[in-house]
Amino acid sequence: MPSAKPPFEQFFAHRRLYPVAQFTPDGSGVLFVSNISGQFNLWSVGVDGGWPDQLTTYTDRSVRAIAVAPDGTILFTADRDGDEFTQLFRIAADGWPEQLTDLAQVQHYIFAGAWTHDGSRFAFSANSRRPQDGEVFVWNGSDEPRYLFGEGMFAFGGNFSPDGTTLQAVEFRSNTDNSLYVVDAESGAAVELTPHEGQVKFLPGPWAADGTGFYVLTDEGREFQGLAFQQLEPGRREWVETPERDVDEVAGSADGRVLAWLENTDGWSRLRVRDLVSGADLPEPRLPQGTVSVLGSGLALSHDGSRLALVWDRPARPPEVWVVDTASGEARPVTESRLGGLRRLRLREPELVSYPSFDKREIPAWLYRPDAGGPAPFVLAIHGGPEAQERPIYRAVFQYLLSRGIGVLATNIRGSTGYGRTYQTLIHHDWGGSDLEDWRHAADWLREQDFVDGERLGVYGGSYGGFATLTCVTRLPEYWAAAVDIVGPSNLVTFARSVPPQWLRFMAAWVGDSETEEEFLLERSPITYVDQVRAPLLVIQGAKDPRVVKAESDQMVERLRELGREVEYVVFEDEGHGFTRYENEVRGYRLTCEWLERHLTPG
Repeated sequence: MPSAKPPFEQFFAHRRLYPVAQFTPDGSGVLFVSNISGQFNLWSVGVDGGWPDQLTTYTDRSVRAIAVAPDGTILFTADRDGDEFTQLFRIAADGWPEQLTDLAQVQHYIFAGAWTHDGSRFAFSANSRRPQDGEVFVWNGSDEPRYLFGEGMFAFGGNFSPDGTTLQAVEFRSNTDNSLYVVDAESGAAVELTPHEGQVKFLPGPWAADGTGFYVLTDEGREFQGLAFQQLEPGRREWVETPERDVDEVAGSADGRVLAWLENTDGWSRLRVRDLVSGADLPEPRLPQGTVSVLGSGLALSHDGSRLALVWDRPARPPEVWVVDTASGEARPVTESRLGGLRRLRLREPELVSYPSFDKREIPAWLYRPDAGGPAPFVLAIHGGPEAQERPIYRAVFQYLLSRGIGVLATNIRGSTGYGRTYQTLIHHDWGGSDLEDWRHAADWLREQDFVDGERLGVYGGSYGGFATLTCVTRLPEYWAAAVDIVGPSNLVTFARSVPPQWLRFMAAWVGDSETEEEFLLERSPITYVDQVRAPLLVIQGAKDPRVVKAESDQMVERLRELGREVEYVVFEDEGHGFTRYENEVRGYRLTCEWLERHLTPG
């Protein structure tokens, strides 16, 4: 007799989208990045949908970002096996991908507005001169790249001004502090437009058509990130929108007539569009209730502002690229990421809840309740970052667990974005401190619910969520019946010393100083409490991970094996900080689900 429960593969019968969406110059097509082929390649689809054209055919590289020139030439970055050493590539109009750089251990970054409006040059940033910095270069793609700005900084090039004489640049000082410059594209002379005291975020947006300034996202003097217009004199800004929630993204049409932005309310997204000529808001896009990835949506407008494109996500179906007609608000998906079997599943939407922590602070969380005749096992899911946000997106792992009678509580503990500057900065220099109490109180809250079997709790997460998982099983061992750690740091001293070189300048403030605070960091490290582990633990690691190097998992697994604890260790030799290959993603999450199911629903 066939099983009434859908198989694991059915929940993963979809293709992932990277948050990239750009129009072709004539506005008739949308460029996007998807793993339709099994790897994140570049594709193009018409604005009315249809089967997309594949523009790259990589089997070991992942396309990460794109910028489109006026003549249709596409500049893009891609790395190999998730190593994050992104190189520059170019596709001439109707041409084939050409690799422009091949520099080992170097990361290249581009903005969507990297090209000048005449298509003669583009800007990018790289750490090719000094591994610990990020500097901005200008290049025509044939001669040698020309250094422009950023010596001694971690800097990124932004968007060129309409006349191509000036470039935006961002000095990234931390997740909560950066500053904007305008840089002369010939001389490199730079003016800091946003000098400030303390930690303030400034992110560049589209230029005004006349080049007198550009839009910025900033939380200057506020809890939440608002939308402002920055003139070309230091400190001269006027607020455009100041909602009591974050404005996450902003985009403008090249002709300067239309502006669009995304607002974040408890993880749900709202898209707004404005006619800058009349000053009137255009009809609200008729998108279904949904949200965007914490990495963004790729929000883009066609040259004339008549259409808008973005990657839109929902909890009960995978994301799609949507196109919006800005004059009417009519919206339609132009991709179809679901394979046949997924369409037939009954998928669940979460409920937004909160629970009190030790300091009476209310911690937001998404509750996924299974159908169960009695108390059900639950998994505490902890997102990465930690300065990120769990949003109501499609989570195949959650949906599979629900089908097996296992519930999920996906938390936004202190440090998460989307709840104001104060909440976000609570995690700074406090990994394994107050956040530990947020996890403890999440487990206690679950145990108090009559629909939860408090003796069958699991914990699961990746990156910082992996650190959280390891902290839970080592320092709160009495709560857990199973755990899965994906690319999580286990020793904050070795972690802080082994991050990418550009990050070293941040680690003392973010986590702690590995030279002067070694004792403090060891007191917060899961490895210090490894002998307290009781729960069976699955550890998944990418061999080429540049953020949390393999040694972080090696040392934890080695100690657990010495202690005779139940631990399974799986290393993906061709992956980095997460999964880029579809086959690896399916295998990794199959192992995760089977581990949790085996230990939380025995028999």
